[in-house]
Amino acid sequence: MQRLFSTFANGWPGLGLLLQRLLSASALFFDGIPYFGEAPHASLPVLRLIGAGTGIFVLVGLWTPVTGMLVAIIELYIAFSHTGDPWISILLATPGATLAMIGPGAWSIDAQLFGRKHFED
Repeated sequence: MQRLFSTFANGWPGLGLLLQRLLSASALFFDGIPYFGEAPHASLPVLRLIGAGTGIFVLVGLWTPVTGMLVAIIELYIAFSHTGDPWISILLATPGATLAMIGPGAWSIDAQLFGRKHFED
């Protein structure tokens, strides 16, 4: 799993990634919340609920490359396959893709699980 991350950014870059994860997860939650009462047979509510579920993983920084790509794929599918305004989905896909490429940062579960370990003698 460590090969999926170049580094786990610390300091100001790590704080920036934490803020990006918080903003992305919040936007995914607020985008998916209105669909909790919808019929499960329709594809849009199911995709929005999956997007909100991946927001939990993005929030805590767990399996970030996988969940970031999943967010990007789902949101781009929604943007290009459904009628209506595609820009919200495109805006949600962008941080998902960038988190998948950059990684979650030092303040994440991924950094705790898969980061470099320092051994004391």
